[in-house]
Amino acid sequence: MRATDFEFRYRFWFISLIFGLAFSCYAFDHVNAAVALAKLLAGRGFDMNSLAARQRIQILFALSASLVIAAAWMRTWGSAYLRAEVVHDSALRTEKLVADGPFRYVRNPLYFGNLLLAAGVGLFTCRTGWFVLVIGQLLFLRRLIEREETVLREAQGEAYREYLAAVPRLWPALRPHMPAGGTQPRWLQGFLGEGWMWILALDSLLFAWRLSLPLYYGVLWVSAAAYFLRWIVMRSLRRRNSVRAARRESSAPPR
Repeated sequence: MRATDFEFRYRFWFISLIFGLAFSCYAFDHVNAAVALAKLLAGRGFDMNSLAARQRIQILFALSASLVIAAAWMRTWGSAYLRAEVVHDSALRTEKLVADGPFRYVRNPLYFGNLLLAAGVGLFTCRTGWFVLVIGQLLFLRRLIEREETVLREAQGEAYREYLAAVPRLWPALRPHMPAGGTQPRWLQGFLGEGWMWILALDSLLFAWRLSLPLYYGVLWVSAAAYFLRWIVMRSLRRRNSVRAARRESSAPPR
């Protein structure tokens, strides 16, 4: 089933809700996913207070950080080709088919980045939370993809159908399935648009090093607040520009 217009328009908040639900599972499942995995790998000799246990847990959180870094890079790479205003637009844009950069390997590199993020951040949740986060993201992203592909198929016709047939939907191919189109990436825009992802990546690395929850959540909440304020400002500016453009069109003399 494809997502509704409401789901697509407010997809950021639905994705955030899934993260919130995953972390709320600590209410009934008190065992951290990384700790549970470390115990499973170590067997019966696992001692939480030993240096070996700490090192195993640090290795797992380093793996978590690696997944978050990969997610940040994948989304940045995609944003550099797709443009930040398209990535974060609440409306579905259909005016252009982008088949360059990461879009030559996978049709939805940004959503693939979301899955990597879910798998990495999921190690900070409990055992149940990891499955809620990864499976919840996978199901919701599939609904978004179904909606996007349906609309783009109708808008772009045969060219998009050929693209669908050539490039994998969500799991990247090892080699490009489309020829390079010559589109120049806007790297600065890509990194700025995915700035919060890189903060999450840095935060994950800090936690793997220090194993300090106050430090991790401190950076997380400060960066989340900054991102939310940025979102409010950008939305206000877009609305203001839309109103100004509408006024200019209404005041322009008829041709």
